[in-house]
Amino acid sequence: MIDLRRLQVLRAVHQHGTVTAAAAALHLTPSAVSHQLRELAKELRVKLVEPQGRRIRLTGAAHLVIRHGEELLARWEEAESALEAYRAGEAGLLRICGYASAVTGLIAPATALLRKRHPDLTVVVTECETAAGFDLLLSTDADIAVLAPSEDFPNPSDSRFDQEPLLDEPLDLIVPAGHPLAARAEVSLAETAREDWVLPLPGSCDHYQRVLVFCAVAGFTPAVAHWAKEWAAVSAMVGHGLGISLYPRLTEIPPSHRTVRVPLAAELRVSRRVLSCVRQGGRAHPLVRHGLDALDEVIAAHPALATGATAGRT
Repeated sequence: MIDLRRLQVLRAVHQHGTVTAAAAALHLTPSAVSHQLRELAKELRVKLVEPQGRRIRLTGAAHLVIRHGEELLARWEEAESALEAYRAGEAGLLRICGYASAVTGLIAPATALLRKRHPDLTVVVTECETAAGFDLLLSTDADIAVLAPSEDFPNPSDSRFDQEPLLDEPLDLIVPAGHPLAARAEVSLAETAREDWVLPLPGSCDHYQRVLVFCAVAGFTPAVAHWAKEWAAVSAMVGHGLGISLYPRLTEIPPSHRTVRVPLAAELRVSRRVLSCVRQGGRAHPLVRHGLDALDEVIAAHPALATGATAGRT
């Protein structure tokens, strides 16, 4: 019999490139990872790694094992889901991770719902960046990840993950209080072509590229006067009259920042897609299902996300 945990170790080495990096992702020591690889090689009676300078590389046999191992691990996730559904247990541990504004606007209220309705369910929330979210899923340190697609996202056909759209979160224009656009019920993005902008540095996060694409569709390139990545820094700069920006609707603006949210006109759908991600085969697990249902309920009840809702003003 093959120990499936050793397949996970081999997969981690393949994903991260080195034994040391795989050990860090799996919370093991490098020697423990090397031991698991040796034991798996003995079980399979093939060579899985070979030296390459001071490092190692996976053999052709290892890549073959990984390809078939993905299917075995997915089937095992399905088997565990089926067993858990059979037992119909309401108790257990559910781990949810996501980026900062998803934690604030979606995961935290969903966790409160879960604690109220399933008191024997323990929910652990972890804030993380996109790439780290997938590592947490693979290492089983998270069961659900709420993430916005970026260049770090695996391809949708990646057999390790089950990725499904959760919502399309509108992006609002934020302007300083007293700005000529502040009193408008909505505004066309093209009307901002001559404004100064506050955006993240290129490459620091996916929001810069997202704004560039939307502005290009509207017929202009934004003139960036100031650079900031953290949302609170962006809204502070806007509030002090240093420029304008696009701001996710779920992300709150501190009351002291004198800004106004202005919804964008409907002719250009300006939003970011948010996905729920689980390990392949794990979506039917009852505890995971509870978590996904709670997220759906929070989205359905959120006034700023309701159909036809207008953005609040601060």
